[in-house]
Amino acid sequence: MKNTLIEVNVNERKPDYTGKVREIFDLGNELIIVATDRLSAFDVVFAEGIPEKGIILTEISNLWFSMLGFIDNHIIETDVEKFPEPFKGLDELSGRSVLVKKADRIDVECIVRGYLAGSGFKDYTNTGMISGTKLPPGLKLAQRLSEPIFTPSTKADTGHDENITKGDVIDMIGPDLSRKIEELSLKIYNFAHEKMAKEGIILADTKFEFGLVDNEVILIDEALTPDSSRFWPMESYEVGKSPASFDKQFVRDFLETTNWNKKPPAPKLPDEIIHGTRNKYRSILEIIRKIKSDK
Repeated sequence: MKNTLIEVNVNERKPDYTGKVREIFDLGNELIIVATDRLSAFDVVFAEGIPEKGIILTEISNLWFSMLGFIDNHIIETDVEKFPEPFKGLDELSGRSVLVKKADRIDVECIVRGYLAGSGFKDYTNTGMISGTKLPPGLKLAQRLSEPIFTPSTKADTGHDENITKGDVIDMIGPDLSRKIEELSLKIYNFAHEKMAKEGIILADTKFEFGLVDNEVILIDEALTPDSSRFWPMESYEVGKSPASFDKQFVRDFLETTNWNKKPPAPKLPDEIIHGTRNKYRSILEIIRKIKSDK
């Protein structure tokens, strides 16, 4: 197993931008994005990493990018041997880095929910709505919605994202672009939901980010990973109960058993949670590899 990568420096050059999980180097018209093995939960980054997590996330995203033929994405190159200097051929970047187009990011988290879970379930319980979308009364945890819904949130560089309404999105970016990112988000979700269902996995919800290149909308950041999505095994799925998962919910469920207040500093993660998370992520990678090979 490869060592856990928490920080990235390239010939003493520090990243131009550091996110919760990813490091970004700005090359002018292009970016190099490096997925570390850092783990965040409840918008707090943990001291411990998950071995190979960044490599797994990068491959999952790249596989989906290659299958989503109906929308362009930001990928230019995935082979580190073809990166520009001084990044070319660096072993620590191999498998966990991509060279991408620099897009004008649309500052909306594009969340699609097909089932009631997580913060969406909490909002529904309190208000009967998610992001301003009214839902029928009496729905239970993990229940499938009559159709997937678009429930946007803010894109916060630090701290918590906050749910916003479709009207808020229109105010931010205009009606045409709002309609476009909603349509694309739902189309990607439906495509992936169908593919995963054939392999016995429920894609409960997911989130996307989009950007503009030459005034065209493209998919950026990551796509349909265990960090950005909820994956549930069909065989144990039951309405009204918190489903088993192949995603970060495994960590969240553990944290809910502690007395942590969900503010920094994060508690220490036990070894069984670290390695259990890695195994769940790798299991989903194997399923998505199979989807790609069957295409």
